Amino acid sequence: MAGIVFLRTTKFDEVRAFYTDRVGMTVWLEQPDIAILRHGNLLVGFHRQPTADLDGLLTFFYETGAEVDRMYARLRDVATSEPKENPKYKIYHFFGRDPEGRRIEFQQFLHPAPPVADAGGQPA
Repeated sequence: MAGIVFLRTTKFDEVRAFYTDRVGMTVWLEQPDIAILRHGNLLVGFHRQPTADLDGLLTFFYETGAEVDRMYARLRDVATSEPKENPKYKIYHFFGRDPEGRRIEFQQFLHPAPPVADAGGQPA
């Protein structure tokens, strides 16, 4: 089983390009005024609407700190913090904002985490 988080956007083309070109998500499915993007087991649907959903936080996680650092290098211009360890949650992470102002986070777990399934329900 899988799921999709849908977010309304007023900047459909810009947001779609940001997440595919800069973050590295792939297009999983497109429908009229909707792009469903994939990062591992995360599916996010952006839906063109007159108002945007800007609350919440989209978190992308990686297996290594080096991958987080590479994302920081790619997204330094939209980062709102530098990569650092968070001892409370045992993660290495940084925050940023997408073109519409949505909060985004890129992190590595510094402790063992259970395996997750990919978008097709298969173990990753």
